Amino acid sequence: MSDIKKAGFISIIGKPNAGKSTLLNAILGQKLAITNSKAQTTRHRIIGIHNQDDCQMVFSDTPGIINPAYKLQEAMMVAVKESINDADVLVVLIDMTSPKLHDDVIEQINKTDCPKILALNKIDESDQDMVKEVMDEFQAKIKSDETIILSALRGFNVQGLLGMLYDYCPVHPPYYPEDQLTDRNERFFCAEMIREKLLTHYQQEIPYSIEVVVDEFKQKKTLIKISAIIYCERDSQKVIIIGKRGLGLKRIGTEARRDMEKFLDQKVFLELFVKVREKWRDNDTQLRRFGYKNN
Repeated sequence: MSDIKKAGFISIIGKPNAGKSTLLNAILGQKLAITNSKAQTTRHRIIGIHNQDDCQMVFSDTPGIINPAYKLQEAMMVAVKESINDADVLVVLIDMTSPKLHDDVIEQINKTDCPKILALNKIDESDQDMVKEVMDEFQAKIKSDETIILSALRGFNVQGLLGMLYDYCPVHPPYYPEDQLTDRNERFFCAEMIREKLLTHYQQEIPYSIEVVVDEFKQKKTLIKISAIIYCERDSQKVIIIGKRGLGLKRIGTEARRDMEKFLDQKVFLELFVKVREKWRDNDTQLRRFGYKNN
């Protein structure tokens, strides 16, 4: 019988590059969400389940809050709104290197009835005067119940945040089995590993114009066979991704395969293909096919 007596949904929200995915990975003690210095790395709401003592915390890592420029970004903001509405506790993550939040976002946060924790992240890149200034500013703007300073990357004060969250989690049976880490399947994370490599190696518009779909995931006797398609918007992008003599695509495949083997703890045979879908980021049908909600 489970010893868990408390359980709650905790949503981590903030602007792009605030460190939301890094914080989730630090809490879970392993890499679940992909991270990158480029904005809008996280596109989907990702659930990470953390069990401690008698409490299950179900974390939502969300896309960075932006003003949408096309339908893909609109769908990303739908995921953020759903996460806010579902939360038992809200963690508002402020990036100390760029401490800003739009007024309409602050208004939406203040409208929520759930407890709110204001978390100032990346304090290792700030001095005491800056921390005090930003803390005073956001405590005046956001109706928070607690404030904490931390460094998700360094693991500083992550346990302190968990202690705060424990206090605010309601009494409730666990929502998930205690050995479950996430609600996403292996296909999803393999696709994300490929997209992470594309974010790392390609510049300008290409990382934001691609989507990755794993269309084959077969367990063989000695390995897992994975086939994935990289979708882009223009033929010129396809040429760049593939690279001269296919070397660009080969590099992406090699690096992604290594991550997959570590994640799946098994040998992987990975095939990558590149296809063009013009203006897919503004196409409702394509967005639904890629797993995005439009409203």
